[in-house]
Amino acid sequence: MTSTASASTSGISPQPEAQRRILAVLVTSQILSGAGLAAGITVGALLAQDMLGSTDLAGLPSALFTTGSALAAVAVGRISQARGRRPGLAAGYLTGAIGSAGVIAAAVAGNPVLLLIALFVYGAGTATNLQARYAGADLAAPAHRARAVSTVLVATTLGGVVGPNLAAPTGTLAGTFGIPTLAGPFLLSGAAYALAALVLALWLRPDPLLLARSLDLQQRAAAATAKTAGNPEPTPAEERGPGLMLGALTMVLTQLVMVAIMTMTPVHLHEHGHGTAASGLVIAVHVGAMYLPSPLTGWLVDRYGRSAIAAASGLTLLAAGITAAAAPGDSVALLALALTLLGLGWNFGLVSSTAMITDAVPLATRAKTQGMVDVSIAIAGATGALASGVVVSAAGYPILTLTAGILSLAVLPAIAVTASSR
Repeated sequence: MTSTASASTSGISPQPEAQRRILAVLVTSQILSGAGLAAGITVGALLAQDMLGSTDLAGLPSALFTTGSALAAVAVGRISQARGRRPGLAAGYLTGAIGSAGVIAAAVAGNPVLLLIALFVYGAGTATNLQARYAGADLAAPAHRARAVSTVLVATTLGGVVGPNLAAPTGTLAGTFGIPTLAGPFLLSGAAYALAALVLALWLRPDPLLLARSLDLQQRAAAATAKTAGNPEPTPAEERGPGLMLGALTMVLTQLVMVAIMTMTPVHLHEHGHGTAASGLVIAVHVGAMYLPSPLTGWLVDRYGRSAIAAASGLTLLAAGITAAAAPGDSVALLALALTLLGLGWNFGLVSSTAMITDAVPLATRAKTQGMVDVSIAIAGATGALASGVVVSAAGYPILTLTAGILSLAVLPAIAVTASSR
């Protein structure tokens, strides 16, 4: 059964040429930003472990850049609300590039305090990478919203898969310039984020959010004229629709579980004698699973409904946690399988919940509300990342992954409660 969305923009006139151009520009920027995001994820925990000398704090980098992404999500959302998607997204990526440069400077100087500050700033790239998916949905009809979101998300795959596999080569390159090897991938992150900002600043025209608002106003004016003439037409909903709370909860749970397991997997591999190349491979497979299934996920969400795919997210994340817990520490293949399931479960959750939230929020407050929802995602990610190092140190990697998998099932009763209240 096809999901019917609340019509915050259901009556907007189709703009196929503008939508195609917007999606093309967003795809280009997402390929670049995906490389920047994944490269930093691959070595962030290892760099902190090396500089801080403690496994307990290995989750701190992920916690910091996800906390930084919370602040950035608010800023990007507010800039987008006031001035459009183009300046908001470009500013976010540029901030991420500055953070990457700070990480390199901290590694060269051997300064842990500067490292922590720079990782916080670097988190702006993570927030912006996520916020870009909303721009793809601004002009999309409700029945095709999930597919528009998925088009933007899948573009991250190429950069996300290439980035981690360049961890070893960029480390070698960094060494030739006197930069510590583990900081090498942040050379790629900085360049990729800066180029993504440039692409958006120059070519994201027309601005999708501003155009959607303009079309919405035109429709309201036409509906008011028709009503005056005695031929009333339906107008877009101005109030918040159902699905916002369930969408936010689904996002929070999937992000918390995904970040907690992902953060400690490179550390787990490293402790079992595997090098950066093995960690890069596993993270590359994981990031590919996070984004590559997006077109199929978008179709499933539009075809079978938001709640059904959100439920599938919880079950898939549980399977990921069980697989990771059962995998021997020296089995790169089984850990890659676990992180593939982890990425797929996250994808199910993100696409379905993004569609729920976009359906529920009117254009007048859309960007601001979306930014605040992404703050919750960032806080959840920071919590998962920070707690993951402590749990692994105290109880081990299998306990972490199994606990996280079980936690993901909390989405199921939330779906049941939401369904019963309608």
